[in-house]
Parts: sequence; C-alpha cells; structure tokens
Amino acid sequence: MAKSRSDFTRDQLASALRSAGVGPGDILFLHVDLDRLGTMEGGELPAARSRLVHEAVREVLGQEGTLLVPTYSFSFCRYEAFDVQQTPTRGGPWSPTADFLEYVRTLPGTIRSADPIHSVAGQGPRARELLDAVAPTCFGSGSVFDRLIRAGGKVCTLGLGLDEATVRHHSEEMAAVPFRYKKLFTGRISDRGVTRKWGWIYNVRIMADNGFPDGRRLEQLARDEGVCRASRIGCGELLVVDAESYHALTLQALADDAWFTARGPAVNPVEAEQSRVGVTNTPVALPPVASLGDLVNGLWQLPRHIISDGYDAGLRALAGQLPMTIHEYPSGMECWSWLVPEKWTCHEAYLERLNGERLFSYADNPLHVVSYSLPFEGEVTREQLLEHLHVHPRLCDAVPFIFKYYERDWGLCCSGRLRDALQDERYRVVIRSEFSYGTLKVGEVVAPGRTDDCIVLCAHLCHPAMVNDDLSGVVVGMEVMRALQARRDLKYTYRFLIVPETIGSVAHLSRHPELIPAMRGGIFLEMLGLDHPHALQLSFDGDTAMDRAGIAGLRAVDPQGWTAPFRTLAGNDERQFNAPGVRVPMLSLSRMLPPAHPEHPYREYHSSFDTPAVTSVEHLAHSRDAVLSIVDQLERREVPINRFAGEVFCSRYGIHIDPFENPEGHRALFDIMYLIDGTRSVEEIADRCGISVAAARATIAELEQHGLVAW
Repeated sequence: MAKSRSDFTRDQLASALRSAGVGPGDILFLHVDLDRLGTMEGGELPAARSRLVHEAVREVLGQEGTLLVPTYSFSFCRYEAFDVQQTPTRGGPWSPTADFLEYVRTLPGTIRSADPIHSVAGQGPRARELLDAVAPTCFGSGSVFDRLIRAGGKVCTLGLGLDEATVRHHSEEMAAVPFRYKKLFTGRISDRGVTRKWGWIYNVRIMADNGFPDGRRLEQLARDEGVCRASRIGCGELLVVDAESYHALTLQALADDAWFTARGPAVNPVEAEQSRVGVTNTPVALPPVASLGDLVNGLWQLPRHIISDGYDAGLRALAGQLPMTIHEYPSGMECWSWLVPEKWTCHEAYLERLNGERLFSYADNPLHVVSYSLPFEGEVTREQLLEHLHVHPRLCDAVPFIFKYYERDWGLCCSGRLRDALQDERYRVVIRSEFSYGTLKVGEVVAPGRTDDCIVLCAHLCHPAMVNDDLSGVVVGMEVMRALQARRDLKYTYRFLIVPETIGSVAHLSRHPELIPAMRGGIFLEMLGLDHPHALQLSFDGDTAMDRAGIAGLRAVDPQGWTAPFRTLAGNDERQFNAPGVRVPMLSLSRMLPPAHPEHPYREYHSSFDTPAVTSVEHLAHSRDAVLSIVDQLERREVPINRFAGEVFCSRYGIHIDPFENPEGHRALFDIMYLIDGTRSVEEIADRCGISVAAARATIAELEQHGLVAW
C-alpha cells in the first residue's frame, strides 16, 4: 500500500522560517493553528506534531533565541481565578488548536507571564526579561507586546493570517482607536502558591457590530509595503513581520483612518452601543421652577446608577431647572489612576420559585439587584442563592443598596425577613443586564462672581431609589445656586458639580486641572433631609479660611450643629478634593449621626427605607440656609494685612485704645496685632481674641489710620 503524502516536514518548516527572515538569536512571538496546514510527517498524534514543530522553531532560533507563544486564558473575563503555573490555555489541552501552546507552556524551564487574560509563555535567554513583572495591562505601556516591540522581536503566524496576530491590539490601544476602550477586570492570581487580589486592564472592543475586529486590510497593507514576509508551508502559509515595523505601519494606518482595523463603518460608538442595547427613556415631570419637595418627589425613584439611563434622565431634568453644562467622559478614559467604567443597563431581573411564583423584581424596586451586577439566568440551589443574596445588616424589612462597580459578580437584594422565609431547595434567578460603552456625566451650574477665585459645591446623584444619600444634597445645592445666581454682588465664583460618586469628581478634576488653582474651598452636600443637627466635617488641613467660614456660618444657623475632623465621618467626594495633587479644602455638610451612634450614619442609610417619608422639606430648606450662611461668611470675609514688621512701637504713633469706649479692644490690642498677618479675617481674629467683631474692627481701624494695616 502506498504511503500517504505528508503536506510538510519538520525540515520544511525550519526552511520556511529561515526564508521568512527568522534566524539565530531572534525573539519570535509565534501564533499557530497547525490544523490549517495539513498533515505533518511524523506528527500523526498531537503531542508528536507539537514536539516536531517546537524542534523546528528551536533549531532556527538557536540556543540564543527566545520563543514566545500565547497562552491566553481570559480567566478574569470569565470571572475565574488565574494560576500562572496551572491554568491551561483557553480551550484546554484537549482542544486541537491549543495542543502546541500547551506543549510549550508545560515544558520544563518555560516562563509564563502573570497576565490573567493574555498570558504569554516563553523559552530562551530573554524570556524572563520579557515576561516577568509585567504591568497590569494586556496591552499598552509595560505589557508583553510593548516589551516585544522595544526588544526588536518578530511576530510569526503559522497557519493563520496576520490579522490574527494580537500585537495589533497593542497598536490600537496606543493609537486610542474609537472602537476599543480600557476596562478593569478584577480577580485573584496565584503564582507558585502565593495568591493575591489583582486588577487588570484589558482594552476591549465595543460590542456593536461596527467595532468587530478586522485586520485584513492591515495585513494586505503589510504585504504591499514589504513589511510582511511570506513562505508557503504545507497547505497554508507562514507570515513574519518585525514587530516594530508592523507597529509603526499600524499606527500610521490608524492615524489616516481610525477605523482601519475594525469592521466599520465609522460611527459614534456611544450611539452604536445605544442602538445595540437600547435606551430607557424615563420621563421626569418637574414644574419650571421646582420646589425642594418637587425635586425630591420627581427624582427619587429613578434607577440612578453611576452610568445609566436613569442617572442621565435625572440630570437632564435638573438641567431644565437652572442653566447647566453637562460634561461627558467616555468609558475607559484615564482619570489619574482611575478608569471611567461602563454604562450598566438592567433590562429585567427577578427571583421566583420553580412554580413561577415571583418573589421580587427589579421592576418593583431597583435596589433588588446589585448595582452593576453581572447577568445571570438559571436554576440555583438555596445555598447558591444565599451566597449571592444580600440583606440589610440592621433593618430586617428593608432592601439594602449594594453595588459592585469594580468587583464583578451577580447578586440580588431583599429584606432579611424574606430571605429567612426562603426554604425551597431550588429557585430560578433571572438578571438580564448589559455592560456597554457610554459616557459618565457631570452637571455644572455656575454663579459668576467678580473674580475667578471659586468655591465648589458638590453632591452625587447616583444612588438609585433613595433620597438622603444623596439626592438631598443635589436638591439643596440646586436651591443654593438658584439663590446665588440671583445675586449681583458676589466676590467669588461658585460652581456646583453634580456627579456620580467618587469617579465623577475624579474625572472632572483630572480633566480640568486648570480650574484647581482657583478653587479656594468647597462643601460636599449629603444626607440633608434628616431630623438630626448638622454635622460639618472639616478639610484635610482643618484650619483654613474655608474651615473657619464653615464653622462660623453653621454656628449662626444651627447652634446644635457639630464638627468633626477630616475622614472621621462617612467619606465621600470631599476626599478627592482634599487629596494629594489637589488639596482644595473641601468640607462636608450632612445631618448624619456621630460615628459612635449604633445607627451611624443614619437609620435608613443605604436601604429602601430612605424615602421621602423620612425626609423633611423644612430640614432641606434649613440646610440650604446653612450653606448660604457659610457663603455669607466667605463673601464678607475681610482680611487685614500688616504693613509693619515686629511689634508696633505704640508710643511713636500715639496709639491708645480708650478702655472706656472700647474695653474689649483695649484689652486685646496686642493680641490683635499679633494675629494680623494677611491670613485671618476680622471675624476670625475676634474669635481668637474672645471679643466682639465690632471691637476687633474698631481696633484694626485705629491701626489703619496710622498706615500700619491695609485691606
């Protein structure tokens, strides 16, 4: 019987590599699909074929050469832990396309990168240099592909088109193509028995069809320009490019046409995603000049997740009340060390018994689903359900607010009483949610003053179906700005920022650094509709002009109000303004209970009980007046500036404060002089001296008459 013809041999493969420009000492990143090449002499079994291919490549590279292969697992994308030594290449060793990759990965001496999505395995003298301690990103600066390009490596596709070479995605990230964006994945990575929690960035594509990867035009360009070298082998082809030249070619092509490596056509990616996912247009009915009560009642039930249609609907409604600029920051945008997350849409979610009896649903209350929950659908055991079912720690009849913006999992929420009544062995869970490319939105309302020096008010709009945390801060801020816009004599410019919590402030500050030097202080507004005295949390410094104005302004309207040092109450966006690199002294004004109180910050916090029923319009109005009182302190703050050095020689100027006309000023004359240094207002000096403002002002006027003080 005649022997069947083999399509290629080990020696033919080695010859093809050499003819395509691969030689001793090279760094070669090899993508392989041996099934497309036909049969290989001596490689009837997968293990034998993998061994022969590996021998051919190692022969060409020599001892001084380095071989890299993709051992991608996509573990974090699949919400699985990643073990550097144990996790197989996606598809596992049983998959024909993974045979060779798994063969190389499991060879003695092979090194593997700790990338939980796009790990790479390597052999040779430069493998450790290329694969150890990579940056926590699949592509971009510090990634394996960045190192490959900088090291002068080569990319080879064997049985695949060049459009399958992953290095293109690194170039796309560096070119900031509009159809891909950075997304954070989190999970656990184990390396030689040590497990750590990690975050990893993957430049994912938008899911709309026009963003589908398509590198065929780039491959043809590389062939036409002579960047790509080809050799026939078996039933297919072997292609080789110098990584640096291919990267440069890709960058130029994308500079000419940003959609060159996608299916296209070029459209607005946000609109493409909206078309794919759909938009929930929630109507909000507000009168033209809505009262505090109107604002609360009109907005509180919206599903206002950080980037969502519900948040957008609320912000649009507020923009109809006062002139507002809406700033947009796209998903994946770098904001200092943060990334803007994706938009989250929950189409439907519920828990039901197997007989179809529905126990609760997202339609009943958006708090029934973990904000940013992964989609999930199927039957679960009672034990599995309880692992993903959240209840409030104190209120057995309330539904809690739970969010997992950056640590993804699926989850439902219900009352503790309902959870305790769940005794069936199995239940049906449905969470039809989607993540999509979107834009984070920040609303900005401005009341201009005589100077560019500004005071920032801030509140977050993003907690769904709740009032005090923090819709109350938003509506109080709107009323304050309505009052300030009616004034014509403001010294400071006032900016009110309506943000998604934390990430909104980070995004806006990082994208408007030119505004930060003019920010003289600020107030974060939250939890203001409750029946508790005001709590004023001071700035990081704790003794700035903003702090002193806050204390004096609050004291004037709420004698029961109290103060606390920075970061001793419930932390919020004031942290971002006080943080290093910003250092704007922002206070926070709330009506929360002290930290030692068993119901701190308030009884209904983060629950379905935080409704208009526990919110007083009178308390909201009182909080508005407290903010305006602080504003008044800032606006009338007069700071005397010393024109003298050393202690004043009073006899020379005949300075004498009549003890009968101004006994307080007479007693405090030298105390006042020591406090006049251009940093303290008259009110602050009076407070330090324990005298009235009028007495301090009269004494300072005496010094001014002699040219010793200016304003």
